[in-house]
Amino acid sequence: MHLSYVLLILFPLYNGLSTTCPRRCNCDSIQSVQCYRVLQVPREIPSTARRLYISHSKIRHLQISDFSRISCLEELILSCSGTESVEDNTFKALRTLKILELWKNKLRRIPTSLPSSLEVLKLGDNSISVLHESDFEGLKKLRVLDIQNNLILAVSFSTLSSLCSLQSLTLDGNNMESVSGPLKLPELKYLSMENNKLHSFSGSFFAPLQHLQFLRLTGNLLTKVPLNLPKSLLSLKLERNQLKIIRFRDMKHLENLSELFLSENQLSSVDGAQLLPNLTTLELSRNHLQTMPLRLSTRLQKLDCSNNFIQRVTAQGFQDLRDLKHLFLDNNTVSTFEAGALHACAQLSNLALEQNLLISIPLRLPDTLARLDLKGNDIQDVGERELKDLKQLQVLNLRNNKISALDRKVLENLPRLRYLYLDGNPWNCTCDLLRTRRALMAKGTDVRGGQCAAPAESQGESWMSSKKILQRCEDHLSSAERGKEVRKKMKTDDLSSEGVNMDDDYYDYEID
Repeated sequence: MHLSYVLLILFPLYNGLSTTCPRRCNCDSIQSVQCYRVLQVPREIPSTARRLYISHSKIRHLQISDFSRISCLEELILSCSGTESVEDNTFKALRTLKILELWKNKLRRIPTSLPSSLEVLKLGDNSISVLHESDFEGLKKLRVLDIQNNLILAVSFSTLSSLCSLQSLTLDGNNMESVSGPLKLPELKYLSMENNKLHSFSGSFFAPLQHLQFLRLTGNLLTKVPLNLPKSLLSLKLERNQLKIIRFRDMKHLENLSELFLSENQLSSVDGAQLLPNLTTLELSRNHLQTMPLRLSTRLQKLDCSNNFIQRVTAQGFQDLRDLKHLFLDNNTVSTFEAGALHACAQLSNLALEQNLLISIPLRLPDTLARLDLKGNDIQDVGERELKDLKQLQVLNLRNNKISALDRKVLENLPRLRYLYLDGNPWNCTCDLLRTRRALMAKGTDVRGGQCAAPAESQGESWMSSKKILQRCEDHLSSAERGKEVRKKMKTDDLSSEGVNMDDDYYDYEID
């Protein structure tokens, strides 16, 4: 009886001590602890903790004793804490540790004797300058290695040869000037070396990577596409290099490639991408293209040729692009757009033609369009025939053109129009424009802009919302016209009970 009484007293006390949460920490549960603005790894962390997150702190040095009581950790993330060094063997005893992230610190080397259980190692945004083979010894389970934004100038990939399970390797932002291989990582699927200073790769560098699917080489100094890329590639990023020519015949073995990113290079022409039969995305923005790419993949869904020098758009090159959904031609010098040039693009939903030299809306655009951007051209008139087939159009951008009038009959052909952008046009705010206003309000279209340039007394007013313009137009109605309006309203009211729509000639001057 006495023993039972003692146990009843001590058990709550022990239980309370085991779940004590350290100061400046948040313990979501006994197994998850988050700490902020601490000066050292807290000693009171429960021994049952599985996940420990420490950030925005001031812990200059990590040592073995910091983790001796929490040897069951599976995930340790210590970021933005000014950590400069790690005592040898600090993490060796953490035999269940799977994830170690020490990003945004001041480490100059990779910690030694990392546990063999490790699966994810992230050391981005430190000051590591050299990789040693011993750094990765025994890490046969490591799947993810991220060493981006450090000070690594050169890499010999033989130092990584022991990482037989590695699937993702990130080396972005290291100013690397050279790499040596071959890269013998049989399970690697993702490789990123963006924003370095790489000029070229040996012909055999990528050959061993038979499972590589994603290759990121944006922001280097490459003058040609690397040779012998693995057949398994699905996505290749080569933006912001110095490519002047692209030879698709050297890439024709990439039969699985779905995405090719070539923006911000020096390409003057592109021809022959049909050799990549499964290509669905091709980005060529900010090059030196003067004509549209020819002989494209028939499975292409997105084509970005914005920010080039293209002057003409004709049907040539679009005949077989039945799957094309997004076409970006903004910021070119397009002045000629052949009628029906995109007729074969039976799934096109997004067409961007902003900042060109068009004087009219192209004729016979695909009736599948949901968005049409024509901002910053020289369009003066919006006619019925240009838009009559666009029954699916939801967004129409006419900003910064030379349009002064907009007939409501044009809008009758756009039953699904949700957004209309009219800023930067010289609108002539006559009373006829109120028919258009009424049609837009009835449709529930969100209209942006519409400031009047004429007549003088209406300058700066918005014909969509100005009470002044509405009152002026009402005052100018003749008594005969007023009588006609009253009669039409009475007739409409009589028919409304039978479900007949209100006559389109009736002016509704009420402001919502």
